Amino acid sequence: MKKKKNGKSMILISLFLIPIWIVFLIIGFHSNHLILKPIHYGIFFLFFLTCIVFGVGIFLQIKTRKEQKEKLAKWKMLTIIIFLILEFSGAGIFLSILYGPWENFRNWLIPTAMTTMTHQYFATWFYSMDEIKAVLEANSIIEVVEETDLDLIDVGNIDFSSTAYANSYEKEILTKEHEDDIYKVIPIKEKKYTGYLVAIYNPERVGVATTKYLNIRGQYVTEMASQSNALVAINGGGFIDPNYMSNGGTPHGVVIRDGKVISDKTYESAGGLIGFTNDNKMILGKMSANTALQKGVRDAVTFGPFLIVNGKRSFIKGNGGWGTAPRTAIGQRKDGIVLFLVIDGRKLGLPGADMVDLTNIMSNYGAYNAANLDGGTSSVLVFPESVAKTYLNETEMKRNCREKYCYINDPIDGGGDHATRWIASSFVVK
Repeated sequence: MKKKKNGKSMILISLFLIPIWIVFLIIGFHSNHLILKPIHYGIFFLFFLTCIVFGVGIFLQIKTRKEQKEKLAKWKMLTIIIFLILEFSGAGIFLSILYGPWENFRNWLIPTAMTTMTHQYFATWFYSMDEIKAVLEANSIIEVVEETDLDLIDVGNIDFSSTAYANSYEKEILTKEHEDDIYKVIPIKEKKYTGYLVAIYNPERVGVATTKYLNIRGQYVTEMASQSNALVAINGGGFIDPNYMSNGGTPHGVVIRDGKVISDKTYESAGGLIGFTNDNKMILGKMSANTALQKGVRDAVTFGPFLIVNGKRSFIKGNGGWGTAPRTAIGQRKDGIVLFLVIDGRKLGLPGADMVDLTNIMSNYGAYNAANLDGGTSSVLVFPESVAKTYLNETEMKRNCREKYCYINDPIDGGGDHATRWIASSFVVK
């Protein structure tokens, strides 16, 4: 009887292992990360074949024994059949999503994973570098090859008394609740994301804040806002992140604060310098710190890509190659109004925004120049507690506030927690 039970168990185990081995074998053929050498394919296939032969052999051996003539109870057999059907169906659906003819999932997963700090393995586990490269090339952004023409920005030329709005977006921007309002917060809600757009009416108030522990560790944007006595703050440029283990202390690229160079490291990624001149005009361009100072830049960070330059939208293929995630962007209208945009994501049914979404929002609200800033867990929109409490409940206030400042959006980190992280720089409104 013991041999009988052992035999049945071996058959069932063999059957249950078959779809698992099929899944891993097919993933192995696609992924350079899981299986690197051709010999591994042979070993893997041999092990899989042995599993099948072993199961069949045990089955035939048991069948010849008289004690095996007794059949399993019908309900037990039905349960096993249903389980096997579900297992094989699940494996088939999983593989179809990964490698089937439908490209939407790959176009979402690969760019989203490859632009994160700690989760690139979501792409490299399932796809070879050639497949990843092909998807990234099909989802890319070609920036406008121009530097901002500052003469086209007319700071302060805003007519709040006019009721002849070009569209509903312009009406939202130019309609103030109080005449002396310094900014206006506009909720953003779409099928894929939610967020906030802030219109800052005086660009002279917009500047850069940096961590006070420069090149040692970063700070939360709430802390930088507190140190600057800011009215509003968002996260800014990127930071050096070797092996995805950075504490956000070292800025990536050029950073200028109050006319002084804070960082002069070169940048290799898309985008470039994003800043404001002494004339309070937003400038975008590929330039060194010295060149920026010569052009009168007073505050700047480095990131990208550029979304709109001189009213011209960048050419975006697919989703732009940055995937779908929480996002932050900054822009300026021709009348000088500065736009802060923060988008949430990483929620069920609300994954976030891609470069197309950011460009559309900025364009809708009249941005003449606009650029993407650091995103993901870094994306936050910060106000003093007195303002934030109108947007947050008691639990969120406890979670989101530091130094009498709170972020009102809902960042989610790589572990799924509702939390932000230390970063190197931010844009603040003083």
